[in-house]
Amino acid sequence: MAELSKIINMNQLKFVGKVYLVGAGPGDPGLITLNGSVLLKQADVVIYDALVSSSILAMINPNAEKFNAGKRRDRHSLEQTQTTQLLIEKAKTHAVIVRLKGGDPFVFGRGGEEMEDLMQAGVPVEVIPGVTSGIAAPAYAGIPVTHRNYSSSVTFVTGHEAAGKYRPEVNWKAIAQGSETIVVYMGIHNLQNIIKELITAGRVPETPIALIQWGTCPEKRELIGTLKNIVEQIEATGFKAPAIAVIGNVVNLHQILGRGLTQNHYIY
Repeated sequence: MAELSKIINMNQLKFVGKVYLVGAGPGDPGLITLNGSVLLKQADVVIYDALVSSSILAMINPNAEKFNAGKRRDRHSLEQTQTTQLLIEKAKTHAVIVRLKGGDPFVFGRGGEEMEDLMQAGVPVEVIPGVTSGIAAPAYAGIPVTHRNYSSSVTFVTGHEAAGKYRPEVNWKAIAQGSETIVVYMGIHNLQNIIKELITAGRVPETPIALIQWGTCPEKRELIGTLKNIVEQIEATGFKAPAIAVIGNVVNLHQILGRGLTQNHYIY
Protein backbone atom coordinates (compact mmCIF):
# COMPACT_ATOMS: atom_id res chain seq x y z
CA MET A 1 0.00 0.00 0.00
CA ALA A 2 1.30 3.46 -0.88
CA GLU A 3 2.28 5.71 2.01
CA LEU A 4 -0.47 8.20 1.37
CA SER A 5 0.63 10.46 4.21
CA LYS A 6 3.57 11.34 1.97
CA ILE A 7 1.23 12.17 -0.88
CA ILE A 8 -1.17 14.49 0.90
CA ASN A 9 -1.90 15.69 4.41
CA MET A 10 -4.83 13.43 5.28
CA ASN A 11 -5.91 15.65 8.18
CA GLN A 12 -6.87 18.34 5.69
CA LEU A 13 -8.92 16.12 3.36
CA LYS A 14 -12.56 17.05 2.76
CA PHE A 15 -14.25 15.03 0.07
CA VAL A 16 -17.29 16.04 -1.95
CA GLY A 17 -17.26 13.08 -4.33
CA LYS A 18 -16.95 9.33 -4.59
CA VAL A 19 -14.56 7.13 -6.54
CA TYR A 20 -16.05 4.22 -8.48
CA LEU A 21 -13.70 1.39 -9.49
CA VAL A 22 -15.43 0.30 -12.70
CA GLY A 23 -14.65 -2.82 -14.70
CA ALA A 24 -14.82 -1.95 -18.40
CA GLY A 25 -14.94 -5.60 -19.45
CA PRO A 26 -12.73 -7.15 -22.13
CA GLY A 27 -13.32 -4.69 -24.98
CA ASP A 28 -16.73 -5.30 -26.51
CA PRO A 29 -18.87 -2.38 -25.27
CA GLY A 30 -21.83 -4.74 -25.02
CA LEU A 31 -20.09 -6.51 -22.15
CA ILE A 32 -19.75 -3.56 -19.80
CA THR A 33 -22.32 -3.70 -17.00
CA LEU A 34 -25.35 -1.41 -16.96
CA ASN A 35 -24.04 0.22 -13.78
CA GLY A 36 -20.69 0.82 -15.43
CA SER A 37 -22.14 2.40 -18.57
CA VAL A 38 -24.43 4.69 -16.54
CA LEU A 39 -21.51 5.87 -14.43
CA LEU A 40 -19.47 6.68 -17.56
CA LYS A 41 -22.29 8.90 -18.79
CA GLN A 42 -22.53 10.65 -15.40
CA ALA A 43 -18.81 10.92 -14.66
CA ASP A 44 -17.12 14.23 -13.91
CA VAL A 45 -13.68 12.61 -14.09
CA VAL A 46 -12.54 9.35 -15.72
CA ILE A 47 -9.07 7.90 -15.11
CA TYR A 48 -8.69 4.96 -17.48
CA ASP A 49 -6.25 2.14 -18.20
CA ALA A 50 -4.42 1.21 -21.39
CA LEU A 51 -6.53 -1.86 -22.24
CA VAL A 52 -9.87 -0.04 -22.21
CA SER A 53 -11.17 -0.14 -25.79
CA SER A 54 -11.93 2.97 -27.81
CA SER A 55 -15.57 1.88 -28.01
CA ILE A 56 -15.80 2.01 -24.22
CA LEU A 57 -13.99 5.35 -24.04
CA ALA A 58 -16.52 6.75 -26.52
CA MET A 59 -19.25 6.15 -23.91
CA ILE A 60 -17.72 8.66 -21.48
CA ASN A 61 -19.52 11.90 -20.72
CA PRO A 62 -18.05 14.34 -23.30
CA ASN A 63 -17.74 17.02 -20.60
CA ALA A 64 -15.76 14.79 -18.24
CA GLU A 65 -12.08 15.28 -17.51
CA LYS A 66 -10.17 12.29 -18.87
CA PHE A 67 -6.76 10.99 -17.81
CA ASN A 68 -4.79 8.08 -19.26
CA ALA A 69 -3.23 6.10 -16.40
CA GLY A 70 -2.39 3.11 -18.57
CA LYS A 71 0.43 0.72 -17.74
CA ARG A 72 1.93 -1.26 -20.60
CA ARG A 73 5.21 -3.15 -20.66
CA ASP A 74 7.98 -0.57 -20.01
CA ARG A 75 5.51 2.31 -20.60
CA HIS A 76 3.59 3.84 -17.70
CA SER A 77 1.50 6.95 -18.38
CA LEU A 78 1.17 7.47 -14.63
CA GLU A 79 2.93 5.73 -11.78
CA GLN A 80 0.67 4.03 -9.24
CA THR A 81 1.22 6.66 -6.54
CA GLN A 82 0.45 9.40 -9.08
CA THR A 83 -2.81 7.68 -10.00
CA THR A 84 -3.82 7.41 -6.35
CA GLN A 85 -2.94 11.04 -5.71
CA LEU A 86 -5.00 12.10 -8.74
CA LEU A 87 -8.03 10.13 -7.50
CA ILE A 88 -7.74 11.76 -4.07
CA GLU A 89 -7.40 15.26 -5.49
CA LYS A 90 -10.35 14.87 -7.86
CA ALA A 91 -12.57 13.47 -5.08
CA LYS A 92 -12.10 16.80 -3.25
CA THR A 93 -13.65 18.81 -6.10
CA HIS A 94 -15.85 16.49 -8.20
CA ALA A 95 -18.89 14.35 -7.43
CA VAL A 96 -18.41 11.27 -9.65
CA ILE A 97 -14.88 9.99 -10.27
CA VAL A 98 -14.59 6.80 -12.32
CA ARG A 99 -11.42 4.70 -12.18
CA LEU A 100 -11.97 2.69 -15.35
CA LYS A 101 -10.13 -0.62 -15.60
CA GLY A 102 -10.05 -3.23 -18.33
CA GLY A 103 -11.81 -6.47 -17.40
CA ASP A 104 -12.61 -6.64 -13.69
CA PRO A 105 -10.93 -4.33 -11.15
CA PHE A 106 -10.21 -7.17 -8.73
CA VAL A 107 -8.82 -9.68 -11.27
CA PHE A 108 -5.16 -8.73 -11.84
CA GLY A 109 -6.25 -5.10 -12.06
CA ARG A 110 -4.73 -3.58 -8.89
CA GLY A 111 -8.23 -2.65 -7.84
CA GLY A 112 -7.75 -4.06 -4.37
CA GLU A 113 -4.57 -2.02 -3.87
CA GLU A 114 -6.21 1.19 -5.04
CA MET A 115 -9.28 0.62 -2.89
CA GLU A 116 -7.08 0.07 0.17
CA ASP A 117 -5.25 3.33 -0.47
CA LEU A 118 -8.44 5.29 -1.06
CA MET A 119 -10.08 3.92 2.07
CA GLN A 120 -6.97 4.71 4.10
CA ALA A 121 -7.22 8.30 2.88
CA GLY A 122 -10.91 8.44 3.78
CA VAL A 123 -12.17 8.63 0.19
CA PRO A 124 -15.67 7.16 -0.41
CA VAL A 125 -15.25 4.30 -2.88
CA GLU A 126 -17.40 1.65 -4.56
CA VAL A 127 -16.58 -1.29 -6.84
CA ILE A 128 -18.49 -2.03 -10.05
CA PRO A 129 -17.35 -5.49 -11.22
CA GLY A 130 -16.65 -6.26 -14.86
CA VAL A 131 -16.39 -9.27 -17.16
CA THR A 132 -12.82 -10.58 -17.05
CA SER A 133 -10.99 -11.41 -20.27
CA GLY A 134 -9.93 -14.81 -18.93
CA ILE A 135 -13.51 -16.00 -19.38
CA ALA A 136 -14.76 -13.79 -22.19
CA ALA A 137 -11.89 -14.13 -24.68
CA PRO A 138 -11.95 -17.96 -24.65
CA ALA A 139 -15.75 -17.91 -24.92
CA TYR A 140 -15.60 -15.73 -28.04
CA ALA A 141 -13.13 -18.25 -29.48
CA GLY A 142 -15.39 -21.23 -28.77
CA ILE A 143 -13.36 -22.41 -25.79
CA PRO A 144 -15.31 -22.97 -22.55
CA VAL A 145 -12.92 -22.84 -19.62
CA THR A 146 -14.89 -25.67 -17.97
CA HIS A 147 -16.69 -28.61 -19.59
CA ARG A 148 -17.97 -31.79 -17.95
CA ASN A 149 -16.10 -33.98 -20.43
CA TYR A 150 -12.86 -32.01 -20.49
CA SER A 151 -12.30 -29.92 -17.39
CA SER A 152 -13.96 -29.50 -14.01
CA SER A 153 -11.35 -27.10 -12.66
CA VAL A 154 -9.79 -23.86 -13.86
CA THR A 155 -7.03 -21.65 -12.45
CA PHE A 156 -6.50 -17.99 -13.32
CA VAL A 157 -2.89 -16.90 -12.89
CA THR A 158 -0.71 -13.95 -13.80
CA GLY A 159 2.31 -14.57 -15.98
CA HIS A 160 3.66 -11.05 -15.62
CA GLU A 161 7.36 -10.84 -14.94
CA ALA A 162 8.86 -9.26 -11.86
CA ALA A 163 10.94 -6.12 -12.21
CA GLY A 164 14.25 -6.70 -13.95
CA LYS A 165 13.98 -10.26 -15.18
CA TYR A 166 11.64 -13.22 -14.95
CA ARG A 167 11.58 -14.71 -11.47
CA PRO A 168 8.96 -17.42 -10.99
CA GLU A 169 6.88 -16.57 -7.94
CA VAL A 170 3.85 -18.64 -8.95
CA ASN A 171 3.72 -22.25 -7.77
CA TRP A 172 3.52 -23.67 -11.29
CA LYS A 173 3.98 -27.22 -10.03
CA ALA A 174 0.84 -26.98 -7.91
CA ILE A 175 -1.10 -25.39 -10.75
CA ALA A 176 0.12 -27.90 -13.35
CA GLN A 177 -0.87 -30.84 -11.18
CA GLY A 178 -3.99 -29.39 -9.61
CA SER A 179 -5.96 -27.73 -12.39
CA GLU A 180 -7.19 -29.13 -15.70
CA THR A 181 -7.50 -25.71 -17.35
CA ILE A 182 -5.00 -22.89 -16.82
CA VAL A 183 -5.73 -19.34 -17.96
CA VAL A 184 -2.66 -17.11 -17.96
CA TYR A 185 -2.99 -13.33 -17.98
CA MET A 186 -0.10 -11.15 -19.19
CA GLY A 187 2.09 -14.15 -19.93
CA ILE A 188 3.20 -13.80 -23.55
CA HIS A 189 6.60 -12.31 -22.78
CA ASN A 190 7.32 -15.08 -20.26
CA LEU A 191 5.58 -17.92 -22.04
CA GLN A 192 8.72 -19.91 -22.76
CA ASN A 193 9.63 -19.91 -19.06
CA ILE A 194 6.07 -20.72 -18.01
CA ILE A 195 5.90 -23.66 -20.41
CA LYS A 196 9.21 -24.98 -19.10
CA GLU A 197 7.84 -24.82 -15.54
CA LEU A 198 4.62 -26.61 -16.52
CA ILE A 199 6.37 -29.40 -18.41
CA THR A 200 8.85 -29.87 -15.56
CA ALA A 201 5.85 -30.18 -13.24
CA GLY A 202 4.31 -32.93 -15.34
CA ARG A 203 2.26 -31.37 -18.12
CA VAL A 204 2.90 -33.27 -21.36
CA PRO A 205 4.40 -31.25 -24.22
CA GLU A 206 1.40 -32.15 -26.40
CA THR A 207 -0.98 -30.26 -24.07
CA PRO A 208 -3.11 -27.89 -26.20
CA ILE A 209 -2.71 -24.14 -25.77
CA ALA A 210 -4.59 -21.20 -27.29
CA LEU A 211 -3.37 -17.61 -27.38
CA ILE A 212 -6.11 -15.03 -27.85
CA GLN A 213 -5.34 -11.38 -28.51
CA TRP A 214 -8.03 -8.68 -28.21
CA GLY A 215 -10.44 -11.56 -27.73
CA THR A 216 -13.79 -9.71 -27.88
CA CYS A 217 -12.79 -6.98 -30.33
CA PRO A 218 -13.00 -6.88 -34.15
CA GLU A 219 -9.20 -7.16 -34.37
CA LYS A 220 -9.23 -10.48 -32.48
CA ARG A 221 -6.36 -12.82 -33.29
CA GLU A 222 -5.91 -16.46 -32.27
CA LEU A 223 -2.98 -18.86 -32.25
CA ILE A 224 -3.56 -22.53 -31.48
CA GLY A 225 -0.82 -25.04 -30.74
CA THR A 226 0.74 -27.19 -28.05
CA LEU A 227 3.16 -26.49 -25.24
CA LYS A 228 5.79 -28.05 -27.47
CA ASN A 229 5.36 -25.82 -30.52
CA ILE A 230 3.57 -22.60 -29.48
CA VAL A 231 6.74 -20.54 -28.90
CA GLU A 232 7.95 -21.44 -32.39
CA GLN A 233 4.58 -20.34 -33.77
CA ILE A 234 4.80 -17.02 -31.91
CA GLU A 235 8.21 -16.35 -33.46
CA ALA A 236 6.98 -17.34 -36.92
CA THR A 237 3.82 -15.22 -36.85
CA GLY A 238 4.98 -12.25 -34.80
CA PHE A 239 2.13 -12.77 -32.33
CA LYS A 240 2.30 -10.14 -29.58
CA ALA A 241 0.78 -9.13 -26.26
CA PRO A 242 -1.72 -8.31 -24.91
CA ALA A 243 -3.20 -11.79 -25.00
CA ILE A 244 -4.72 -14.50 -22.85
CA ALA A 245 -3.26 -18.02 -22.85
CA VAL A 246 -5.60 -20.97 -22.29
CA ILE A 247 -3.89 -24.27 -21.52
CA GLY A 248 -5.65 -27.63 -21.35
CA ASN A 249 -7.83 -30.06 -23.26
CA VAL A 250 -10.71 -27.56 -23.48
CA VAL A 251 -8.69 -25.89 -26.24
CA ASN A 252 -9.58 -28.84 -28.49
CA LEU A 253 -13.19 -27.62 -28.42
CA HIS A 254 -12.12 -24.63 -30.50
CA GLN A 255 -12.17 -26.85 -33.59
CA ILE A 256 -15.78 -27.84 -32.86
CA LEU A 257 -17.41 -24.87 -31.16
CA GLY A 258 -15.41 -22.23 -33.00
CA ARG A 259 -17.04 -23.25 -36.27
CA GLY A 260 -20.48 -22.88 -34.74
CA LEU A 261 -19.97 -19.31 -33.51
CA THR A 262 -21.76 -16.54 -35.32
CA GLN A 263 -19.74 -13.43 -36.00
CA ASN A 264 -19.57 -11.29 -32.87
CA HIS A 265 -21.16 -7.90 -33.43
CA TYR A 266 -21.16 -4.91 -31.12
CA ILE A 267 -24.64 -3.83 -30.07
CA TYR A 268 -23.56 -0.18 -29.82
